[in-house]
Amino acid sequence: MIYSVDVDIRAAVRDTEVTDRVADAMSNVFPDAELTHEDGALVAETHTLDAFSDVLHEQEILDTARRVFLDNATDDGFSFSLKKQAAFEGVVNFAVGESDELGEIDVEVRVREPDVETFIDYVAPETDEGRPVDPVREYGDRFDPEDAEY
Repeated sequence: MIYSVDVDIRAAVRDTEVTDRVADAMSNVFPDAELTHEDGALVAETHTLDAFSDVLHEQEILDTARRVFLDNATDDGFSFSLKKQAAFEGVVNFAVGESDELGEIDVEVRVREPDVETFIDYVAPETDEGRPVDPVREYGDRFDPEDAEY
């Protein structure tokens, strides 16, 4: 799939936190992001969510991710927050409800191509009994429906 997105990632760095650990948390789930330091925060930008999508597939949390993305979607994109501590371990754990004591990693995704829902389908496809409905994302050009194990 050809797409064009801007992903802005931000995490406040509290006085009690080690900046490098917050940077590691962000890099663990967004390895393609370029990190910079701002006053009291780390910010990053990337133009891909492929590695992040791979983690969603590996953790088998596509339905949860999809629900979070669609709940926070606009005509221009979608946003979500992740728990820092989980991200430090390389795990995606969406922050919902009250703020975590360590704070969150806030992510804003602006989608230029294709439309927002199609891009969400790419990052977190619909599933049937936990398996992605769109096997092309899972196997790319190698996909042969006759070889699929369902």
